[in-house]
Amino acid sequence: MAPSVLIVDDDPLIRELLQSYLAQEGYQVRCASTAEQAEACLAEAPVDLVMLDIRLPGKDGLTLTRELRVRSEVGIILITGRNDEVDRIVGLECGADDYVVKPLNPRELVSRAKNLVRRVRHAQQPAAPANGQLKRFSDWRLDSDRRRLIDQDGSETLLTHGEFQLLSVFLRNAGHTLSRDQLMDQIRNREWLPNDRSIDVLVGRLRRKLRDDPAEPQLIITIHGAGYLFTATASAA
Repeated sequence: MAPSVLIVDDDPLIRELLQSYLAQEGYQVRCASTAEQAEACLAEAPVDLVMLDIRLPGKDGLTLTRELRVRSEVGIILITGRNDEVDRIVGLECGADDYVVKPLNPRELVSRAKNLVRRVRHAQQPAAPANGQLKRFSDWRLDSDRRRLIDQDGSETLLTHGEFQLLSVFLRNAGHTLSRDQLMDQIRNREWLPNDRSIDVLVGRLRRKLRDDPAEPQLIITIHGAGYLFTATASAA
């Protein structure tokens, strides 16, 4: 089935541009100019991905991001201005998977959309994976295909795209201190801006899901002035 996308932006030119590019790539595209219209669209039919402008009239995009993430595993890509660094950070903290900076490069955005839709659909597959698809570390297992953490009791926690990318980098480099620049290079999927704090935000989110006390972390240790150290090595479950 063709992937479905909801574009939420109060600028009609941006809506038309993105709709044209995505439709050419075979996406089913719907558009909304406000968060309230977006909620009405989503109530009618779910989508795989929401492309969401942060600055909307009425309810803003950050509020909608937070509300969507509480009740949904939909992919969320934020559309932000170049000077909206604080909003980008808050958006990631609210659970957005990615962001793009205006002026938009539609081809790049379509590429990210394809990758995120694939991840979202994998994550929504209910079938239990074979053991070969699991990685074990510390008290956790990671289902890479479905992007889920599994604790000792079998409870599952979904990772966002960014959290999954970061954890994968840590697992590949366990025992080695990685600087923020090195982490950015390995998970680069957006235009990194000067003083970008996205890595720190993702580390904080990942610690919470791993129940790693930020005051005394055991899995993701901050090496002051150097970066982060992941202490647990992975093995096949």
